[in-house]
Amino acid sequence: MPVSRPRRFDLIAFDWDGTLFDSTAIIVRCIQRAVADVGGTVPTDREASYVIGMALTEALAHAAPDVPREMYPELGQRYRHHYLAHQNDLSLFEGVLPMLDALRERQHWLAVATGKSRRGLDDVLRTVELRGMFNGSRTADETAGKPDPRMLHELMREFGTEPERTLMIGDTTHDLQMARNAGCASVGVSYGAHEPGGFAVLQPEAVVHSVSELHAWLAANA
Repeated sequence: MPVSRPRRFDLIAFDWDGTLFDSTAIIVRCIQRAVADVGGTVPTDREASYVIGMALTEALAHAAPDVPREMYPELGQRYRHHYLAHQNDLSLFEGVLPMLDALRERQHWLAVATGKSRRGLDDVLRTVELRGMFNGSRTADETAGKPDPRMLHELMREFGTEPERTLMIGDTTHDLQMARNAGCASVGVSYGAHEPGGFAVLQPEAVVHSVSELHAWLAANA
């Protein structure tokens, strides 16, 4: 009779945009349009994609350094306006649901650690496919934004897990740096917002290039 392999990680936390949700291109366009609306210098695709994963105000400030601080509220409102107009265009990457189902069958706790707002995350988690899929979540507007480790610290306290039993998966250096700051292992995905060339210095367990490759890595290593 085959012996089941013990779990290495009890808690697996996922970034959302660019890791599970195929939203990077739309977020970049929304950032660019918001900056244009308030008269700032429109960031390039590379500059706009770099800030994905940060808390919204920090992200917009970094992407639009010539916009005065007193205009940040309006900048944020313009971003939300453009994003809400396109939120129904977003979709999960192919293969995400089977991967999550397989992890739940192995009785991992699944969580989301995202730079999105609580309202934005809850809107997508209410969909039929995702209802009840995640055991917990943290958003940037209810705790510290990435790469501060507070999101992971709070999730680990919630589930009573240790850093060595926690894995963070994300598509940006902010995600991997947060995991490193929290003392957790990480996996980088190269199909999201950041070029994977900057991942190596943050010492992820692996860098994968598709959801199917991530699914296979988790099946063999998590």
